[in-house]
Amino acid sequence: MWAYEKRLQYPVKITKTCPKTAQLIISQYGGPDGELSASMRYLAQRYSMPVKEVGGLLTDIGTEELAHMEIICAMVYQLTKHLTVEQAQEAGFDAYYIDHTAALWPQAAAGVPFTALEFQSKGDAIADLTEDLAAEQKARTVYDNLLRMITDPEVREPLKFLRTREIVHFQRFGEALEKTKDKLDPKNFYYFNPEFDKEMKDKSKFKL
Repeated sequence: MWAYEKRLQYPVKITKTCPKTAQLIISQYGGPDGELSASMRYLAQRYSMPVKEVGGLLTDIGTEELAHMEIICAMVYQLTKHLTVEQAQEAGFDAYYIDHTAALWPQAAAGVPFTALEFQSKGDAIADLTEDLAAEQKARTVYDNLLRMITDPEVREPLKFLRTREIVHFQRFGEALEKTKDKLDPKNFYYFNPEFDKEMKDKSKFKL
């Protein structure tokens, strides 16, 4: 007989109900720089990436971002697990409660719902990897802001772990960008789309 135990990449054990904190953290679920948009971005970009190793990196990081989204969802769930109507009203969590009770639903801290417009898959290796670098820095900034506002150590420790992973991902994408440029025509990859215009030599054919 096999025993199955589901574990998060980093443990989450929050014992205090705090819908106000949940309302802030949920931005890293469905906000513009959150883990859901990160996973969708990388897992979409990987298909057309011209360098195989970089496509593999996008697969690995995109998959890890799904694990990070799970951590965020666990945090929001535990922060609202024993929520009362009175607590929701006092914390300004009442609008969310009306629509979703205490269920998980992707939105930003300001209440804006998740949309596919939160991420891009451009089909241009340099454009996509540059966006990925920016995305990791923006996510790190959000974690910085959360850590400035949140004092509960049960909440801070998972956030600190997630912040560290954003830094590591930024470093990996920086390496991936250089590896991609090394394998492309140095006269082409900034001027044309290195994924689509692979055989383009005559610049006069482009009306810029």
